[in-house]
Amino acid sequence: MSLLRVLPAGRSAPLVQVASLHQSSKQCEQASQQQGQGIGGVTLPGPVRSGTSSAYRKGTGGRSSFSGNVITVFGNSGRIGLPVVNRLAKEGAQMIIPYRCDGYWLKEHKVVGDLGQILFFPFHLKDEASIRKVVKYSNIVINLIGTGINTKHFSFHDTNVDGARRLARISREMGVERFIHFSALNATTDPEPVLIPGGSQFLRTKALGEIAVREEFPDATIIRPAQMFGEQDRFIMTYISNSRKIPFYNTVHMYRGGEETYKMPVFNNDVVIGLQKIVQDPSTVGQTYEFVGPHCYQLSELVDYILRKALLVKELHQEAKRRHGYNPYTTMMTNLLEFVGRFRRHTPYFDWEYFETVECTNDVLTGAPTLKDLGMRKLTEFEHVGGEIARVYGYYKWIQDNYGDLKPPPLPIRSPPIIRKRSARVNAQSSFGANVAANVS
Repeated sequence: MSLLRVLPAGRSAPLVQVASLHQSSKQCEQASQQQGQGIGGVTLPGPVRSGTSSAYRKGTGGRSSFSGNVITVFGNSGRIGLPVVNRLAKEGAQMIIPYRCDGYWLKEHKVVGDLGQILFFPFHLKDEASIRKVVKYSNIVINLIGTGINTKHFSFHDTNVDGARRLARISREMGVERFIHFSALNATTDPEPVLIPGGSQFLRTKALGEIAVREEFPDATIIRPAQMFGEQDRFIMTYISNSRKIPFYNTVHMYRGGEETYKMPVFNNDVVIGLQKIVQDPSTVGQTYEFVGPHCYQLSELVDYILRKALLVKELHQEAKRRHGYNPYTTMMTNLLEFVGRFRRHTPYFDWEYFETVECTNDVLTGAPTLKDLGMRKLTEFEHVGGEIARVYGYYKWIQDNYGDLKPPPLPIRSPPIIRKRSARVNAQSSFGANVAANVS
């Protein structure tokens, strides 16, 4: 008997009909449990294909529309988490925000989408049930989780390797169509040790995390960003902070003065736009991208430019200078910040891992696709945005160097990018930095 049949007034459905409906619902439930039964009698939820939700697109576009994509973003409380959520929600994607921190730190995420578009769920990286809950109805999962320090409960390996493997495996089991994983430029399983015995644990675990993600989710898209800069970043703010300079001397001690390290910093917003294009382009499935800035610089040139834009100059009797090596004061401050960050679960501006990965490691391109392969031709230059950030967060803000009070600092000199040769014959036309002699790493 059809459920849409209209009963006369004052009458109710027979009890036999209600019992038959209840029996049929129990049979469906038993069938679904048998379908998701795994090894050893353990019942697992079956895959939920949510890609068909694109048939329910509605609206003309924008934050109040629904594009058909349900995206779960892990690590959304990080430095680029909010811009990522904002960009994707602007297209009409429904965002699922798993969080482990206090809800206060996610208050800005609530306003980037219309009511019902931004959903919040508590989760824990070691709790598989909570992870299954937040990816069950998603067709895209983005993993921004990564750590640069060892904490009391999570080591490098726990977060960058085991955590990435767990997210990729559960996403595959729950029927997620696309998995996008953030790694790091220069990630390698055998980093060259300079300051830390055995090399950088961050770069090693990031490389192992890529291998783990590929094993669990072969069609995953991996992004390797270079050192990112922006407001309240861990690059510009490091060199203008008071804890980085020796009191009364204003000297910044670096590994060989930064004169033998070459970096290609990339703007935060460019990374977010590149991620947005990857989400929009299905041909990026299974690819590995290297997100780097438009130019390569000597690290000493970048640091000098940051200090001059922060008005630590001779004209104001506050000139900051670079020095070779790490003196006892820098060593003491680094050990102290590392100790405090370990137990407060807070990443300090600098520690020994930062020195190893930023000041002792060159940015080397491997020939993988970059932001230019995604159609981004006008990337943000460090001289324009990075220098302005250093000026705003620097010292003596009442002095306007652009009104003639001080001469503008010279721009940092650009250097040829370092490209790892994949064969004896290098095709310079197809490599990043065409018509530039490739340096051998």
